[in-house]
Amino acid sequence: MSQFQEKTQIIRIERLTTDIIRLTLESSRIVSTAKPGQFVMIRTGNGKDPLLRRPFSISQIANGKYFQILFKVVGRGTALLAHCREGESLSVLGPLGSGFRIHSNGPNCLVGGGMGIAPLLFLGKTMARQCSAPPLVVLGARNREELAPLVDDFAELGLSVHPATDDGSFGHHGLVTDVLKNLGLGDDCMTYVCGPHLMMTAVHLFCKDRGYGCQVSMETAMACGMGACLGCIVPLEEGGYGHACSDGPVFDAKELLWEVK
Repeated sequence: MSQFQEKTQIIRIERLTTDIIRLTLESSRIVSTAKPGQFVMIRTGNGKDPLLRRPFSISQIANGKYFQILFKVVGRGTALLAHCREGESLSVLGPLGSGFRIHSNGPNCLVGGGMGIAPLLFLGKTMARQCSAPPLVVLGARNREELAPLVDDFAELGLSVHPATDDGSFGHHGLVTDVLKNLGLGDDCMTYVCGPHLMMTAVHLFCKDRGYGCQVSMETAMACGMGACLGCIVPLEEGGYGHACSDGPVFDAKELLWEVK
């Protein structure tokens, strides 16, 4: 799989909320090989502070040379990235990891929570072009401010979006699994999930109970992005561990060992 490390120019910066940022960057080489579910590693400082690159899902590609990342400011690395300016260049390594495996002929449902929604936009756009029917989309977040701009992105693709918020300010008041129970997904549905671990666990159990396929994108801390540092291991059902960066980040949910309380 082709991977590139290069200086990538920031074309556009969008502040969706005070702490949620979307960057558009230019790299025809990364875009030419990127697949839904893959990610990039970005150096957010001077190489000394912070020392390590940060992983970001590829949220969207366009026009053969632009890709987007979506992130929330949660620490020093993302704070530095949020204060970049249009025209600046970043050191980017990617695309990395194994992406989603698209179920072309049966019903599909994308389920995202919080910043885990990011890789599903790329996936949804690809499915709208390749699949026999567009996917259903279920998105959850804390409130309307965080969720509404992301719902608009999917709606612009002509996809049917079912929102849920913790505070009830937008869409269903409650969990994404509540929404899934009322959708009538059919007998051969494949779900594609990314978000908080507890949410993914609940969706996995929902799918397991109904015999649906379920692919999950594991969001873990990564130091290298290529499986060398052993920092992003995830427990496997059959024993041992997989690397989220190289074996994933996308796994069949049945492959993983889930802690169910």
